[in-house]
Amino acid sequence: MQPPAYYIGLDIGSITVKAVVLDATGKMLFSTYSRHYSEVRQSTACLLREIADFAYGAACRMSVTGSGGISLAGELGLPFIQEVLASNLAIRKRLPDADVVIELGGEDAKLTFLNGGLDQRMNETCAGGTGAFIDQMAAFIGTDAAGLDRLAQGHATIYPIASRCGVFAKTDILPLLNEGCAREDIAASIMQAVVNQTISGLARGRAIKGKIVFLGGPLSFLPSLRERFTATLREMREAIFPEDGHFFVALGAAYHAMDMSPQTFSFADCLTVLEEHGAAQTYGRLPPLFASREEREAFAARHSGSRAVRRDLATAEGDAWLGFDCGSTTIKAALLDADGNLLYSFYDSNKGDPLTAALGVLRDIYAQKRPGLTIRAAAATGYGSALLAAALHLDVDEVETVAHFTAARFFEPRVSFILDIGGQDIKCMRIRNGVIDRINLNEACSAGCGSFIENFAESLNMPLADFVDHALRAASPVDLGTRCTVFMNSKVKQAQKEGADVGDIAAGLSYAVVRNACFKVMKISNLAELGEYIVAQGGAFANDALLRALELELGRPVMRPGISGLMGAFGAALIARKRGPLNEKTGLLGPEEVRTFSARTATTRCRRCTNACLLTITTFADKRRFISGNRCERGAEAEPRHCINLYAYKYKRLFEPYTPLEESAARRGILGIPRALNIFENYPLWFTLFTRLGFRVVLSSPSSKELYYRGYDTIPSQTVCYPAKLAHGHVLDLVERGVRTIFFPCLPNEQQSAGATAGTFNCPVVIGYPELLARNISAIEERGITFIHQFLPLDRSMLAKRLGDIPFFSKIPRAELEEAVRAGLAEMDTFHQNMRNAGEAALAELAAKGKMGIVLSGHPYHTDPEVHHGVPDLVTSCGLAVLTEDSVAHLMPDPGPLRVVDQWAYHSRLYRAGAYAATVDNLAVLQLISFGCGLDAITSDQLEEIVTLRGRLYAQIKIDEGANLGPARIRIRSLQAAMRERREQMTHSAVIPDGPPPAFTRDMRETHTLLVPQMSPLHFQFTEEVFASEGYRAVLLPSVSRTAVELGLRHVNNDACFPAIVVVGQLLEALKSGVYDPEKVALVISQTGGGCRATNYISLLRKALLDAGLERVPIVSFSTSIQDGAPGISLTGKMLRRMIMAGHYGDALLRMIHRVRPYEREAGSADALAALWVEKAKKSIVSGSIPRFELNMLSMIRDFDRLPLLSEKRKPRVGLVGEVLLKYHPDANNNAARIVEEEGGEAVVTGLMDFLLYNFYDHIFNYEHLAGKKKDSRAAAAGIVFLEFTRLGMRFCFGHSKRFNTPIRFHELRKKTKDLISLGHQTGEGWLLAAEMVRMLEDGVNNILCMQPFGCLPNHITGKGLLKELKRRYPGANIIALDYDSGASEVNQINRIKLMMRSSQLK
Repeated sequence: MQPPAYYIGLDIGSITVKAVVLDATGKMLFSTYSRHYSEVRQSTACLLREIADFAYGAACRMSVTGSGGISLAGELGLPFIQEVLASNLAIRKRLPDADVVIELGGEDAKLTFLNGGLDQRMNETCAGGTGAFIDQMAAFIGTDAAGLDRLAQGHATIYPIASRCGVFAKTDILPLLNEGCAREDIAASIMQAVVNQTISGLARGRAIKGKIVFLGGPLSFLPSLRERFTATLREMREAIFPEDGHFFVALGAAYHAMDMSPQTFSFADCLTVLEEHGAAQTYGRLPPLFASREEREAFAARHSGSRAVRRDLATAEGDAWLGFDCGSTTIKAALLDADGNLLYSFYDSNKGDPLTAALGVLRDIYAQKRPGLTIRAAAATGYGSALLAAALHLDVDEVETVAHFTAARFFEPRVSFILDIGGQDIKCMRIRNGVIDRINLNEACSAGCGSFIENFAESLNMPLADFVDHALRAASPVDLGTRCTVFMNSKVKQAQKEGADVGDIAAGLSYAVVRNACFKVMKISNLAELGEYIVAQGGAFANDALLRALELELGRPVMRPGISGLMGAFGAALIARKRGPLNEKTGLLGPEEVRTFSARTATTRCRRCTNACLLTITTFADKRRFISGNRCERGAEAEPRHCINLYAYKYKRLFEPYTPLEESAARRGILGIPRALNIFENYPLWFTLFTRLGFRVVLSSPSSKELYYRGYDTIPSQTVCYPAKLAHGHVLDLVERGVRTIFFPCLPNEQQSAGATAGTFNCPVVIGYPELLARNISAIEERGITFIHQFLPLDRSMLAKRLGDIPFFSKIPRAELEEAVRAGLAEMDTFHQNMRNAGEAALAELAAKGKMGIVLSGHPYHTDPEVHHGVPDLVTSCGLAVLTEDSVAHLMPDPGPLRVVDQWAYHSRLYRAGAYAATVDNLAVLQLISFGCGLDAITSDQLEEIVTLRGRLYAQIKIDEGANLGPARIRIRSLQAAMRERREQMTHSAVIPDGPPPAFTRDMRETHTLLVPQMSPLHFQFTEEVFASEGYRAVLLPSVSRTAVELGLRHVNNDACFPAIVVVGQLLEALKSGVYDPEKVALVISQTGGGCRATNYISLLRKALLDAGLERVPIVSFSTSIQDGAPGISLTGKMLRRMIMAGHYGDALLRMIHRVRPYEREAGSADALAALWVEKAKKSIVSGSIPRFELNMLSMIRDFDRLPLLSEKRKPRVGLVGEVLLKYHPDANNNAARIVEEEGGEAVVTGLMDFLLYNFYDHIFNYEHLAGKKKDSRAAAAGIVFLEFTRLGMRFCFGHSKRFNTPIRFHELRKKTKDLISLGHQTGEGWLLAAEMVRMLEDGVNNILCMQPFGCLPNHITGKGLLKELKRRYPGANIIALDYDSGASEVNQINRIKLMMRSSQLK
């Protein structure tokens, strides 16, 4: 065979295709780089032709890499190397002394630590902070990446911009554009956001220092990005920016080709595959937008009406009214006459300068209009309305929701629902009795809005009109899911790589945007709520494909006014006509004033309060000033009006009254307390307690962006809430101030305060985050800090004892501790009483003065000004009082029947405060929700129901580290307008909820079928036999289809975790299938108990049934017992025995199948043997015979021991750990075990019975370390002993087998967490997850895939939060945390699994 002359590396990325050609010495002879514009196969073919011409018939070897190369490599029969490994291979050859590699690609960001053991990280599900992010941001401000770079090099100021994903960044950039900030500063701020995302998202507590190599296209071509990295990484010794850095991944693939066993390939064969064969399709399909030409013609005819009557401005006389809509990306104007005829309209991009665009509109109107036409009044609405109103002397500034409603009512007086999709926002309004009854707006991000489709069309160099036309004619639209644009983008890329037609993608995007609006914003689960008269408006609905997708999704016609994009401006003009000056002259600038108008802008930092807002000051020619960026009136140079603000009062009352002891008087030294999380609830207790004990209590500094950035490189999880992220900065603040002892306890429960039946659990993050801090802030150990983070009970009788058990406090006399605890709890009671008194005084003042207020409901730490970003000040600036939930909750001790399990202490107050607010006519409820708060996916729906079913107003604001208050201002002003209008019209309607949910009765045992969701095929396959043996008819639902997931998304809050969506979706799909009579079925669901939101899956299911009109279907809830609501089922000893047998059979099969299947001599023989034994096991379970069970177990293990294998030599083993459903359900984890096997590995999965034992142990820990009950501890201990006894036989059989190791005893498993994590972590998989990972690492399973639902709260701590420490203790550990979500790209997940498995080759 002819030796290869050339070695080719082909890098097929998400945006580009790159290739290099090396000779036998490793010299680069050829390189090429081009964008593929989603034509992956064609671009790759062109590139290969170019290389073939260069090679001119010489023998070649080629290796493929890149996210787009995974499937193509298989089709072409070429070896594949994961891109991080390829990059590292090139680094080792070219720059062997490098310490760290940072690479930014199109949608991937990678960080590799090369010293102290290879440690590789990739961005998670999100593509924030990558090349695609930069492209998206550049297009948003009207340039390209190169233009953005040129702008950034001339910056003067850096603004904080979120970089988690593009839509968040746009939300931050919008006000900067609308307020006139320099584009140079915005460009540099975007580059800094990329740097921040890379460090915070990938470093995860490990310092980036030494010699750092920067690779990838963005870092090669954007000097300003390199400059921001250099300025930020202070511990960097040397920065290396290789000239060919964008080719390093391709270069690594070429080196990989050199190292392979001899293998050449044919260019001709590859080109045939690329040009003549279609790719395998992994994505789903949706119905076409139009099934026939007749349908499309009928659609066009239906929407040809509802057009505004236009009159010629040049001939019009009389009175006119002008409206401006200064939107997020556009500016619109409408001039109306007395009859509502449209005399003039304008719609265009504001190009980042809305004021100049508005002045152009006025010049145009004044140039065209006759002297006989008088503009009586002018109004503005939209994001930039305040600037226009100030600059142009407009008469009215109205919130956009009211403007859009006013316009919709003009065209359809009976309007019942309005959906407005703009460039960056989605507004939904439900109208009842002619008044806005409910307002929903997209949350902290602008996901799924109109600009996404426009941006995508631009990325393909295709005019939007052509893109829409392709969508309308598409035969088979691609199903792209319903998540935010970044998730969608990943799926779009996957579809493109597999050869999907542009039209099918365009139509799929239309469906996706509409579904995002329906599921995430409108949260439609019952179409009847929308009424009969639905109006669609906003610039996005000029797109016929989007409008048609909405009609198909809703299943009914929708009215689109002919001026859908102008509706805000049209409504503003109508408002000007109604509310403008009657007999006075308008204040609008005249022609001469417009001609001579001038303005200049400057930025400054406000020093009038602790917010220190960055202000943009616009100064007009007449010396007037318009100030934006301020959170309160002081920043606007106005005297603050007197308005009740209990958020400000609470923050001061919480911290200011407490003066620490002088150092000389502090006989026991200094104790630092971080101003974070549960300290906002309990500081009066801890300060008083420790001061009484003789400690000088030092509180960390107030929260700020600077404090956040001080600790952000120690944050292990990108998606944890902002209050938790701030805790890192607070601990470091104390460390840097020289505090040697820090107290930050883990508190599973709060005191009982909301009511006798209310839950007392804290959220999983609040419970366990102090321990995460201890494991991820290196400075704690490096500086010898004593960090006290033990689990403690806030129990009056036990707290002193548990404090005394902590070594640091152990020498303090018990009596002294008892007295200090009593004083601390008394002060805590005083604090709570002060808040209640303040609430009652505020209510009395509102009643006396006839004013209105907002119950700003949130968690205790939402009173932190850095967390709420000045939202309370915004509320008071509107003339509304601000009350806290804990200031009024005591006035309604019983909120009435709740759909949810009332398990969390903070949220119990929310329910009661909401119930109280709904009894008075001068309060509305505004809920603050931290982005990433999984609990509020459950509690926000319940709070909204409490308030709205009683006929009152509710809204919510999502907050994170971004300080943009534009969307918040819209919500607050909308809420105020709705309150005002309701008061004026005296409208108020309540809906009386139905009675308690139906119970599964004894009679139903004869008539009903139990539907059981599939959660673990190997374990749940015995479910029907277990129930049948007790006389019940049960059906196990077979699998999780895409339809089931869609139903789950439609009926479950999309911020709930993926397993909840999967389980509820399965059950709904079965009920809607027509196979089962809804009157003759009951649903089975599990409940975990404790602080995890899995306890509330039953409430999610109840709501879904109600919304689907199936509320009379009974639910049977299983935990360690049958829960209330199912008197017809009893957990008998026989049933329990059969369940245990099923669990052991499932665990045994799980262990054996994964052990032998990768090695089986005959393909499918392992699964066939398993199927044979499943049938025998089912008969064994029906019989209930324990001897038969033990004999079966012995024989089954012996059979698997004898299964013929190709080899006994072990392949690389990969441990699969994480959330229970994801770990065991192949449909939920995208067949992770099969992927491992296909990649040449062996999956190792732990058993389900350990999870049951883990749940039992909670009671023992609580009794021994917290305030648990002795009887519960004894019962749990007995349960553990019994379960361990039942698997003695199985352990014996495995112990005597040849191939299988013996399951570890539970008490030995518990020991694995020693000095790593407390056994107090009891939410989710808790400490068990850590114990399983340690067990695997000790057993030589160094590759571990930690699977969690996107945003899983417990896994922030016990999963991602431990990775740094585990890698420190086990240098060979190769662990990746992988998020699963309904919108996550399977290709991205597979790519990360490949990275994990292949990286061991370089270690």
